[in-house]
Amino acid sequence: MESDTRSRILDAAEKLLVQHGLDGTTLRMITTEAKANLAAVNYHFGSKEALIEAVFRRRLTWLNEQRIAALDAFELEARGAPLKPRQIVEAFFGVAIRMAADRNGGQTFMRLLGRTYTEPTDFVRSFLAEEYAEVIARFKAAFFKALPDVPQEEFLWRFHFMMGALSYAISGTDALRMLGPIEDSDPEALYVRLMSFLIGGLRAPLPEIQAKPASKPRARRAA
Repeated sequence: MESDTRSRILDAAEKLLVQHGLDGTTLRMITTEAKANLAAVNYHFGSKEALIEAVFRRRLTWLNEQRIAALDAFELEARGAPLKPRQIVEAFFGVAIRMAADRNGGQTFMRLLGRTYTEPTDFVRSFLAEEYAEVIARFKAAFFKALPDVPQEEFLWRFHFMMGALSYAISGTDALRMLGPIEDSDPEALYVRLMSFLIGGLRAPLPEIQAKPASKPRARRAA
């Protein structure tokens, strides 16, 4: 069980990282918000980077476990047959969307995760790649099996765009103010709309992309 001080530091860091970003959030800001001192941060985490890792790992581990559990359940039911693309999207993205609707910490964390996707740093990019490795491998295999007619490279692009749509949707709704008055207070409506959008993108016709002709080597000038 987390100590009260450790929990306060994690909560404060999570909140401030959403507001100010990784570079803009200092340890002094975190300790002030948590009503703790720097010695407590050093004792529980050792460094700012270790603290940030702990902030992500605290909820990301649970999120990825839920994703794998949902995929396992669908695959068990399918008995070796390919899953429906909607089921895979539900297992990966649906769990995240529902976590983003949880106001007991889940919403703040998913906003942080969405902001991190759009404003990555080398340190966090490497950390998240490691944390996601097993999950991404499982879901890629399921998608490749479910969509044999979609070239793998094309699918990776689509998955990239789907991750972007998710991160933008959960990181905040500032763009809605630019687009006009849109009701965004219903998390279930967000879930339905975003899932519909993601499925549509996954099933879109393959693009006709012409390969660029190889450039000819330049002739060397005589010395």
